[in-house]
Amino acid sequence: MGLQDDRMNGAYRAEGWVQWPGEPELSFQFARTLGGAQEGASLISECFRAASRMTPGDTESWYREWQVLAKASEQRALDAYERGFLRTASSNWLRAANYYRSSEFYLAHDDARRRDSFDSVERCSHRYLEGLTPAGEVVRIPYEGGAYLDAYFIPCAGGDVRSPAVIAFGGLDEYKDELLHEMPKHALTRGMSLLLVDLPGQGGTLRRQGIVNRPDTEVPVGACVDYLLTRGDVDPGRIALYGASVGGVYAARAASFEKRIVAVVSDSVMFDMASLFASWLDTPERLIWRHLKWVFGCATPQEVVDKARDFRLQGVIDRIPVPYLVLQGTEDWLGLQTATDTFDYAKAHGVDATLRLFDPDETGAAHCQVDNPTLGQEFICDWLAARLGIDQRAVRQRRPALA
Repeated sequence: MGLQDDRMNGAYRAEGWVQWPGEPELSFQFARTLGGAQEGASLISECFRAASRMTPGDTESWYREWQVLAKASEQRALDAYERGFLRTASSNWLRAANYYRSSEFYLAHDDARRRDSFDSVERCSHRYLEGLTPAGEVVRIPYEGGAYLDAYFIPCAGGDVRSPAVIAFGGLDEYKDELLHEMPKHALTRGMSLLLVDLPGQGGTLRRQGIVNRPDTEVPVGACVDYLLTRGDVDPGRIALYGASVGGVYAARAASFEKRIVAVVSDSVMFDMASLFASWLDTPERLIWRHLKWVFGCATPQEVVDKARDFRLQGVIDRIPVPYLVLQGTEDWLGLQTATDTFDYAKAHGVDATLRLFDPDETGAAHCQVDNPTLGQEFICDWLAARLGIDQRAVRQRRPALA
């Protein structure tokens, strides 16, 4: 068992379950993996068993215990597949992908185990995609200079009908494989196909090609739209955009300039990213700086802050010509004002904006609703379906293989 001290006394708080009150960042990441259980990407008992064997603050124990679960789940998937138990195999591949994702979180980007773990994430995700009906697709979206964006396309079952599609991406540390368990059930059953993509600074696009993030996100998003327009199963006039956390900034910026987008969602957002990051400069020891420097392609925290100034939404999102949804939890560690500032500014400049706040009484109050991701995705996908002109009563219900 792990070290038993005051930091191990878990408690339910306004932001949801806090596994180690003395380690808030670690507890948030645990809640993130635990919340995946609601969408089939973890098992509650397995998560708590893993936590019981971790030492709070010891990131090696974090890596070790999630790896144990990931490998066990992947082996169960392989065994089940060999015996023809395809549903069991699919379920375990999804969980294995999420456990591998969790394991790599605190590793340095130049630690070989991080790339190995990420490769394992994708290996399991690819097997899960194969089991969907119709099957999901692993795609590489042409980008600048011969580079590409890693992505998954998950088609809505609609026969020969062209379906609306949502381009979705995570933020600072969320990539397409985490979205794979968060969004498909909710989007597909409402008649929307999904393109889950690693933008510059995310997932495989960062890890394999070293492509860091950029403020003009309309460029990679435009490449995603170009790709969707090559498909015969996507309605070219009904393409929406979703971004989570830092991805909420990316999405808002892209929708301000990419005119083929018809609706956009910021699932948590930073109105002034540079000011927020600058407030952390007095704690350079925080592990988040290591990841920020990697994603932004910077050598120092101050360089990150300087680059982040180009991501400011003031003077940008007043150009959004389509419906815009901003979501934030009242207990979000980013704070509430960054979302209300974004919404207020958009409304003041004539944008058709909607603000949805989640409070502790209903749950979903944590960052990106990690304490109740299902509640968040239900609202998001209902909002998107309505803006894409989908009558859910007419949609032939279809669920991924896991559900």
